[in-house]
Amino acid sequence: MTDATYWDTRYAESTAVWSGDANAALVHEVGDLTPGTALDLGCGEGGDAIWLARHGWTVTATDISAVALDKAAAHAAEAGVTVDFQRHDLGASFPAGTYDLVSAQFLYPRGDVPREQILLAAAAAVAPGGILLIEGHQDFGPFAEQHRSHGDISFPVPAEVLAGLRLAEGEWEVLRCETHDRLQNGPDGVPAHRTDSTIKVRRLPR
Repeated sequence: MTDATYWDTRYAESTAVWSGDANAALVHEVGDLTPGTALDLGCGEGGDAIWLARHGWTVTATDISAVALDKAAAHAAEAGVTVDFQRHDLGASFPAGTYDLVSAQFLYPRGDVPREQILLAAAAAVAPGGILLIEGHQDFGPFAEQHRSHGDISFPVPAEVLAGLRLAEGEWEVLRCETHDRLQNGPDGVPAHRTDSTIKVRRLPR
């Protein structure tokens, strides 16, 4: 099964896979930034992209799943915001241009292309003065059973993710590189602790 087929099937199985709310880490890290252009990688049903657009950002959002993108476009229309939704298998194609914010929230591709390669492309898409925000997991939390169907997933620690970005010395500022605890409702609706990680770096202005 291809990555696109897997995600199309998953998004077609239910009305909503995700809550529709923006990721809390995105809201926390981006809320005080001056809106500009934003790229949302792995946008799913559009929760983050719509939140960004509502807060004044000009948003390009991409996902591998055409089913997810159709849902996201419908949600954006309902919210009265404009988002440029594009379908990309990020290992094969990547949105053009540079952006003031590039966000990769829990992006774990199932294909043959390493996550590190996609994050390198994400860093290259950050404009001078812009932010790259990467949110990841450090454990499965209450979703170990569901994640087994996703295939092999590794959760590198923040320092490893940062090193994999190969940021040129003197061109970037590291704002956050750390793990943090959060509560997340499990499949049974019971809150459980989960450890996530945040990488937030800024490309210095020229």
